[in-house]
Amino acid sequence: MMDSKNFSNPLSLRDIRVKDDFWKKEMELVRTEVIPYQWDALNDNVPGAAPSFCMKNYRLAGELNARRKADPAWQQPVWTTGIFNLVPEDINNREERFYGFLFQDTDFTKWVEAVAYSLTQHPDPQLEKLADDAIDVVCAAQLENGYLDTFYIINDQSKIFSNLRDHHELYCFGHLTEGAVAYYEATGKDKLLKAACRYADYIDFFFGPEEGKCKGYPGHEIAEMALVRLYHATGNDRYLALSRFFIDERGKRPYYFDTEADHPFEAKGENPPLRHFYHQAHLPVREQKEAAGHAVRAVYLYSGMADIARLTQDEALFEACETIWNNITTQKMYITGGIGSTHLGEAFTFNYDLPNDTAYAETCASIGLVFFARRMLQIKADARYADIMERALFNGVLSGMALDGKSFFYVNPLEVLPKACHEDERKFHVKPTRQKWFGCACCPPNIARLLSSVAAYAFTENRDTLFVHLYVGSEIVKKVCDKTVKVSIDSELPYSGKASVRISASEPTSMTLALRLPDWAEGCSVNGKGAEVLYSSSRSGESAAEGGSSSMKSVENALTIQKCMEEIAASAGAASAELRSGYLYLTGVWSGETELALDFPMQPRIIAANSAVREDAGKVAVICGPIVYCLEEADNGADLHLVSLNCAQPDFEICPDAVLGAPAIRAAGSRRKPQDSADLSLYHEYRAPEKKACTLTFLPYYMWNNRGEGEMTVWVKED
Repeated sequence: MMDSKNFSNPLSLRDIRVKDDFWKKEMELVRTEVIPYQWDALNDNVPGAAPSFCMKNYRLAGELNARRKADPAWQQPVWTTGIFNLVPEDINNREERFYGFLFQDTDFTKWVEAVAYSLTQHPDPQLEKLADDAIDVVCAAQLENGYLDTFYIINDQSKIFSNLRDHHELYCFGHLTEGAVAYYEATGKDKLLKAACRYADYIDFFFGPEEGKCKGYPGHEIAEMALVRLYHATGNDRYLALSRFFIDERGKRPYYFDTEADHPFEAKGENPPLRHFYHQAHLPVREQKEAAGHAVRAVYLYSGMADIARLTQDEALFEACETIWNNITTQKMYITGGIGSTHLGEAFTFNYDLPNDTAYAETCASIGLVFFARRMLQIKADARYADIMERALFNGVLSGMALDGKSFFYVNPLEVLPKACHEDERKFHVKPTRQKWFGCACCPPNIARLLSSVAAYAFTENRDTLFVHLYVGSEIVKKVCDKTVKVSIDSELPYSGKASVRISASEPTSMTLALRLPDWAEGCSVNGKGAEVLYSSSRSGESAAEGGSSSMKSVENALTIQKCMEEIAASAGAASAELRSGYLYLTGVWSGETELALDFPMQPRIIAANSAVREDAGKVAVICGPIVYCLEEADNGADLHLVSLNCAQPDFEICPDAVLGAPAIRAAGSRRKPQDSADLSLYHEYRAPEKKACTLTFLPYYMWNNRGEGEMTVWVKED
């Protein structure tokens, strides 16, 4: 059940200064390399990369608007809206029509969102001027009624909102709104925000439960959570109501998508047609029990559902979110935090279907899982959500970008044989090397906007509590009533579990600090206190002081736990300490400076998959802290299918800066002797394989393919 007392919200990024050795480096990479590179891509100035046409479309739409205003009698040409992606035969000889994917507008709006977040951490007048000028171009494309989608503005305005299932107007609106709110919050400039509001007002005029309004909803979700952000930025209740309408309307019968003029269907049978699973429209959302359909669309929807559940305290909606969350994270998620196992529809399939070499695991899907996790944390601080958020960030998200920020993965497989990628059409979607750009370039700017705003996921707050979900080195300004508390975090994560928290209050201030205890930690202590108790009790889901039954399995009795809490509180200068759902709550009246030394020891761990995951039977993976590791050909030679890990005596050795400047893990293993080249038989009588001892070198999964093309695998045969 929800308890509004536990609700929280992200802090303003203007109140956080990220100083983390790991994340600051990633954010600087986005600022100095990714944002300029992507601006060039938006303007089709990257040699060898697929053209975007994004800014060309905005400029053309603005020019057409100007012609109409100058000459009301002018008749704009009408172009087909039936083409999903149009590339001119001659790039230098284009007609005055829309080019690129029909959702190409979002290339810019995600870029400007990344710019906004970057500006909160590193003011850059030149970059801000570039963004301002680009916003002028975008706003010039907006119609007088508020509509702003260049595909229909250029091609055929009579078809606006005629194909919600397949076209992406509401998706484009969602990203426009996300970028507009972010830019307003970062700079105080509201030109793009006003454009988003005018578009939202037009959508609200067109859609809704009232008689005569359209009862449709987005084919590709994001508008739901974007409208919530717009509601928070403006205080306009209509935007919250519109978000709820889209969520409540989804999955109702008759299916709206079956009634659209551009693609009418005749619904047959009593059961929901399979085609609606792809759009998560097969059932009303409160009746959905499994993650289904296109993975990115799904987690964007679930994020919006969680937003509405919290803001309206809708228990049934929250229960649906929890049910779907559990289905994803216990039955449909890769160990890397990747989701969406098939390239057919970029979709979820059935439970435990997690192939490695044909995995889709789109980068955007892991990003969406992070969105979903943060919103669940805003409802309830449960470490289960933060653990997955961390797993996805360090593995499924970071893997999507090269270390130099200039090439990207759309698909994130867990096993790669380059020859198969090149010659087996079943694996053509799997790329053995990162790409400069994509015609469908959703992932690169998505990475940029998330990494630039990572602090918004690390911390949330309510009136008197600061929640630390991720240990990102930061300086935070926390307002408690009319007082201000500064919280400074130093962190050695992800390669060491040491962190410290310093609380500075110029006058006595009552505040609670809620510290997550990671599930990967081999022990947990605060100022040297409570290692055993914190480690064994952190997932009890009950107050440790109350002596929950699960915590009693690892400690002598409730009194032992209570004594430990008292020791921690005393060492921290707090009035009380309490464990709830994987978080340590320290409550006190803070004055002057208080420093907490946190230690979450980490060692390499061998992980096995559920036996229902057929692909991973007889295999193991290696994790250290939040990082998933893999084997790469550059360190271990080819034919990785012939190597195995000595699980009984792995003799793990962590080698700092051994591979690409990051810690590598060396372990004892063996390699099967390949078939004698003189023996050309395809099959032969069984004989015990010959094995030779070898040392295996594991590197962080997110770093693979930064040294050229080669084999890679996360899951290794057990020996």
